[in-house]
Amino acid sequence: MERYSEMIGEFLRGLNLEAIPREVVDKAKLVVLDTIGVALASSTMDFGQMVLDLARTLGGSEDSRLIGTPYRVAAANAALANGTLAHGLDYDDTLEEAIVHTGCCCAVTALAVGEEMKLSGREMLQAIVAGTEVMCKIGLVAPGKFHARGFHPTALCATFGAAAVAGKLHGLDVRQWVNAFGICGSQSSGIIEYLADGTWTKRLHPGWSSHAGIIAVLLAARGFLGPSTVFEGHHGFYRAFGGSDGLYLERLRELGQSWEIPRLAFKSYPCGSISHPYMDCAFRLRQKYSMRPEAIEEVICRTAEGPVHRLWEPLQDKQKPSTSYGAKFSLPYSIAVMLIRGKAGLDEFSEKSIRDPRILDLAAKVRYELDPAIDYPRHFSGHVKIRLNDGTILEENQPYPRGGLESPLPPEEIAKKFRANAALILPREKIESIVALVGDLENLGSIRELGDLLTPA
Repeated sequence: MERYSEMIGEFLRGLNLEAIPREVVDKAKLVVLDTIGVALASSTMDFGQMVLDLARTLGGSEDSRLIGTPYRVAAANAALANGTLAHGLDYDDTLEEAIVHTGCCCAVTALAVGEEMKLSGREMLQAIVAGTEVMCKIGLVAPGKFHARGFHPTALCATFGAAAVAGKLHGLDVRQWVNAFGICGSQSSGIIEYLADGTWTKRLHPGWSSHAGIIAVLLAARGFLGPSTVFEGHHGFYRAFGGSDGLYLERLRELGQSWEIPRLAFKSYPCGSISHPYMDCAFRLRQKYSMRPEAIEEVICRTAEGPVHRLWEPLQDKQKPSTSYGAKFSLPYSIAVMLIRGKAGLDEFSEKSIRDPRILDLAAKVRYELDPAIDYPRHFSGHVKIRLNDGTILEENQPYPRGGLESPLPPEEIAKKFRANAALILPREKIESIVALVGDLENLGSIRELGDLLTPA
């Protein structure tokens, strides 16, 4: 019987750009642009500087750009840094049901390996689509299961996504694919204990996974063996990280038959994606009613049980996050900041903002109620009810996040977001050159032309 690792390898081996629907290709290019913008913004920040410095120390052959710097290092080390940058602000794309972020793995891996191998934009784009589809399908086998057991789905699935990208660029055969995925199963990792104190390990997850995926491909290309039953085995990936129940392995057979990239959602706010529909509801309530914060008695949100341990509990801690990064995973804070300021950009998740007494006073009034009817994680929905001191009830619902398939952001809004992020470090001429180049990525002669633009020097 054919193993799932063999089946995925055959899909990857046979995929070419001509077989990919145009809407998938166009969306993939927007993911590249969005990913690069977030990485450029992160390169100016403390955590970004730390991981860039580490990548330079690790060094290696000077082939692959460290985004936001004039330096190049070995591809796996560049992916370690760039993947961390691309996810570090929690401002990157998401696939709802699988709860995975893809560009921070697949786009940065394609850039790093593509530069190293001196490949074309066409080859880069083809590999990004291939790796993203694999990563998404792997996540869709166990929707909600990884989080429930304390693991970060992106961290687990990105290792396979990065291996799919790197292996596509290296031209692995099916047997090598089997070994590469078998190796990935032992390199996938990432726990969500960062939620306890707002520390930074989540930022590192896709960078480390991208690094690991490249290493898996390089080992497999040399003949290193990995278990062929990595997905379905008794001690395999899914049983280890997701348990034995509620798995949908047949989703892996849908590769090339249904496409996940059109379903990716772009973020309007730099925080946990599950929060966004709630924040949109809060924004609309503010716009409609202009209520004074001191007139609010309480704010009640309906939620599924799945997100509670990440966004709501311990409630007192979430109402007063201890770090700016922890605030990104606090719905009481995110709703309060939207009601107070009417926006939620990078400044709203700063160390200064999380000490704002007006925001904290309102966050202390935000609580949740469980609603078993919410179909999470299939859908990220939002519901906010405000009770005023005089008893008036104000209420808003949103069935899905903006930026996804049901309510897409127009390409010009994604380009505007990119320009704002990139402007933290790059001059306007380079920014516009990147927009034009990524928009015509399939006709780019050398990926190095893109890498050359990602430095302020």
